[in-house]
Amino acid sequence: MSRTSSAKKSEASNEISAAPEDRIPPRERIVSTASELFREHGIRGIGVDAIADAASTNKMTLYRHFGSKDELVCETLRRASEKADAIWRDLEAAHPGNPGAQLDAWVEMRAQCLNGEPAGCDLANAAIELKGEGHPAHEMIERHKAEQRDRLAALCSAAGAREPQLLADTLTLLLEGARVSRQAMGAASCCGHFAKACRAAIASFT
Repeated sequence: MSRTSSAKKSEASNEISAAPEDRIPPRERIVSTASELFREHGIRGIGVDAIADAASTNKMTLYRHFGSKDELVCETLRRASEKADAIWRDLEAAHPGNPGAQLDAWVEMRAQCLNGEPAGCDLANAAIELKGEGHPAHEMIERHKAEQRDRLAALCSAAGAREPQLLADTLTLLLEGARVSRQAMGAASCCGHFAKACRAAIASFT
């Protein structure tokens, strides 16, 4: 085998054996890594050096993509907001033209999300941690929460509920309360009755 062929074979082998994360663009690695670290240690509990190191990059690259840590925080929360928005698209796709079924599916999907987010809601956690600091993420969090509540109210109205605004507030409080209860008392606590409580509330408004 020629030296050229041998070199090409070696290069191909290296490409195959490369870790999957090496093929993820640096910006995406930084955002996904920061999201995990913020969730585990808190936003103030982790610095940009540790984020860059865990993302297999360096601080210079991090600052090339994000002008500041605050900007990175906002981007991780924007991604979390996008995931929440996807739930509404899934509801409409699964039950087109049937708001009652969409509302019931909302309860089921949120109950499943509770089991999949042991650390709670990223946006709510950030709002609590950054309270009073004038952080630029606050406006994004407030807007996201308001939009989620308004979309839920519109769905309650379309489903024929009496006082849809009040029902939406009730379901929102049940969701946020269940998230806190899960963190404070575990999955086997009263948060396990989230779906049942939601359905009881919906029934009382129909």
